[in-house]
Amino acid sequence: MNAEPRGPGTSPWNFHSAPALFLAFLILCSVGLSAQAAEAQRAYKEGRYQDSVGLCLEALRKNPNDMDAYVVLGWSYLKQGNWTAAHSYGTKASQIQRYDHRIIEIMGRAAFNLGQNEEALKLFQELITLLPEGTGSGSIYALMGEVFIRLGAYQRADIALTSAINYLPTDALAWTRLGYAREQALDYGYAREAYASALKLNPALSDAKLGLERVDRKLGR
Repeated sequence: MNAEPRGPGTSPWNFHSAPALFLAFLILCSVGLSAQAAEAQRAYKEGRYQDSVGLCLEALRKNPNDMDAYVVLGWSYLKQGNWTAAHSYGTKASQIQRYDHRIIEIMGRAAFNLGQNEEALKLFQELITLLPEGTGSGSIYALMGEVFIRLGAYQRADIALTSAINYLPTDALAWTRLGYAREQALDYGYAREAYASALKLNPALSDAKLGLERVDRKLGR
């Protein structure tokens, strides 16, 4: 991680942090998928994301309503860092099935990485209401917390990141970001506790080390 503390415009969380819902999707048997969608799923698992994109587009040419193809396509674009394409195809898919949680997560992560904070927050909040209890909720709450940090809403970030840690108690990064949110809210004592918890989990985490040093100075330690 960077040596400097991360401010509202930067984020340690990107697409690669715990795409839990899609991992669950990949675990499912491919029975019922179109031939192209099933092959695209295999390509994705093997890290052949451009091949996966091509296969999904072919599947959608044959069946423009193939939701599984939209899902694999969206995650393939996310893996490539093509946030705009992921968001665009997610929007098309949402016009077919408005409340497909897989598509909502794709759109939310794409909006997050595009810096579209208000839209990302709306999608993440919607996703939380649709998720089975605990299924991927931790990573989504963490992303929500990061959006609140970007917006300078540090107390709301505290709530979201605390919720994330309830699901991900050993995630040192989540503890670090909770510490940062509390530090920005001038809640130095609780910020120190969060940074210390992060360092117990990962003593080498530089952002947590620097955060702890900053709040200790504020506390006169």
